Amino acid sequence: MEELDVNVSSSEGFGAAEKIVLLTFISAVILMAILGNLLVMVAVCRDRQLRKIKTNYFIVSLAFADLLVSVLVMPFGAIELVQDNWIYGEMFCLVRTSLDVLLTTASILHLCCISLDRYYAICCQPLVYRNKMTPLRIALMLGGCWVIPTFISFLPIMQGWNSIGINDLIQQRQFNKASNSTYCIFMVNKPYAITCSVVAFYIPFLLMVLAYYRIYVTAREHARQIRVLQRAGTPADGRQHPPDQHSTHRMKAETKAAKTLCIIMGCFCLCWAPFFVTNIVDPFINYTVPGKLWTAFLWLGYINSGLNPFLYAFLNKSFRRAFLIILCCGDERYRRPSILGQTVPCSTTTINGSTHVLRVNSWKC
Repeated sequence: MEELDVNVSSSEGFGAAEKIVLLTFISAVILMAILGNLLVMVAVCRDRQLRKIKTNYFIVSLAFADLLVSVLVMPFGAIELVQDNWIYGEMFCLVRTSLDVLLTTASILHLCCISLDRYYAICCQPLVYRNKMTPLRIALMLGGCWVIPTFISFLPIMQGWNSIGINDLIQQRQFNKASNSTYCIFMVNKPYAITCSVVAFYIPFLLMVLAYYRIYVTAREHARQIRVLQRAGTPADGRQHPPDQHSTHRMKAETKAAKTLCIIMGCFCLCWAPFFVTNIVDPFINYTVPGKLWTAFLWLGYINSGLNPFLYAFLNKSFRRAFLIILCCGDERYRRPSILGQTVPCSTTTINGSTHVLRVNSWKC
């Protein structure tokens, strides 16, 4: 989100060596985001099994939003950062800023929808999940992920609502007489800062915390129950290898699922929390946050668009298989076997909803 890509003056500009390092790092982030999100979209389009899983609709839409961030937003921000000058005019500055707010907010809202989908899939009965996640409801949720951000991006920014009361300060920082440089400044007043941050981050963050906490508790409880059954279920009439192996597999998958959820929330908080905390604080401390700090927090948030394919798709066994098929040009070694056998719990349970536990496995195996 281009929230306050501000306060960057020539006095705070980067040296030649810093610019080389910065450009290399930014190029790597953009390339990772483009390739990762493209791979996710192609995988779902080519793999019929992936298209059957409801949650993957959110994954594809998330990948599309992150792809647009890496193509329409990051490059222009990188050019301004390295050149220490904005050369595309005031109108395009507003358009780029609006796209920034729109797409990054859409990305965050998709993460929220994914957490809610997982909550219903794992913590509720299969029938409840099917009733909650109907095609119509999924379509409405996806539509909301794209429509809601417009009310805090293009509408207020093009109308200038974010700059009411601080126009003089914005004009001072848009042009630097010492270096004869112009900047694409996006500063926000207190009402807009609070409204935008609450809609784009704090509400989705709260919903994600609640959903993933319940998923984590459910996964740990399932793992505990399996351990209890294993300890108490040593039959006197001999060993039952298939059930025991199956329970062990489930317990390991449950534990991995809980750990993965912690990784997902940790990465999301690490990437976006610094930016949105500063976004609310800065207007109340007379816009004194240094420009380089804003830049660091902004690109930390952008990095989340490159991490999402790894967190939400690369950790999934079915996605990894589809990626290998794409990257290896359809190598038969990576194709899904005709008799699924033991791989069924990991790839199909979100479709037929056999058990809650195995739905977790479908994401984390």
